Amino acid sequence: MAFVQSLLSRQHSKRPDHDQTMNDDQLLRYGRHIMLDGLDYAGQQRLLDARVLVVGLGGLGSPVALYLAASGVGELHLADFDRVDRSNLQRQVAHSEASIGRSKVESAMARLREINGQVRLVPVEARLEGERLDQAVAGVDLVMDCSDNFALRFALNQACATHRVPLVSGAAIQWAGQVTVFDHRDPDAPCYRCLYREEGGEELRCAETGVLSPLVGMIGSLQAAEAIKVLAGSGRPLVGRLALFDLKDAEWRTVTYRQDPDCPVCAARRVN
Repeated sequence: MAFVQSLLSRQHSKRPDHDQTMNDDQLLRYGRHIMLDGLDYAGQQRLLDARVLVVGLGGLGSPVALYLAASGVGELHLADFDRVDRSNLQRQVAHSEASIGRSKVESAMARLREINGQVRLVPVEARLEGERLDQAVAGVDLVMDCSDNFALRFALNQACATHRVPLVSGAAIQWAGQVTVFDHRDPDAPCYRCLYREEGGEELRCAETGVLSPLVGMIGSLQAAEAIKVLAGSGRPLVGRLALFDLKDAEWRTVTYRQDPDCPVCAARRVN
């Protein structure tokens, strides 16, 4: 209780004008966030108010969903149409041996409820395409791209551009991974189509090429951190910057990229 009272006294002047305030349990649970400069009470309240769509509950989606739930994101929409297979367990830490054969959405929801029963969970057990994809993106504040195919990535980018929803993208294969943020609220920010052409891309999947299990945990954790920064208005998200990690040599590097003047997605976004 002393810790709660200390937080209340420290954060009283920083409380936002908001109808809801955190109760004692929430102050204890999220106290280490509230103590952070650049996040504090207001930022944590923004997380509690946020709705996030996680697309894919595999290697990347597992740590993303686990950390966003633990961090107090108020509502998680969990999208996947697959079932848990034994081969998933090497890297997909949201699932267990007891989950084999269950839908990944079901399995992940059970685990997330154990971590944080206060988070609202919305199951989306279907392929995201067409109108279903559009509606899923329109109903949230941020989208986490944890998918593993180019077609869905381009479709997510288009839907996020249409609805002005930020998109946090991650990818990992073999020993290498990458993370970036496409802030579709900013008409001058680059998008996924600026970074990759839709035609001629070679798609690699870990089922054919392999992936080291801790790599997806590292990349997924960075995705979750970027999501928290975007939602809370903290720090400098990876907008226009691509963070690349080579796990074999344990080396990070960041490259910058700009909006493509010929990008049809960005052109339509600027007009609208």
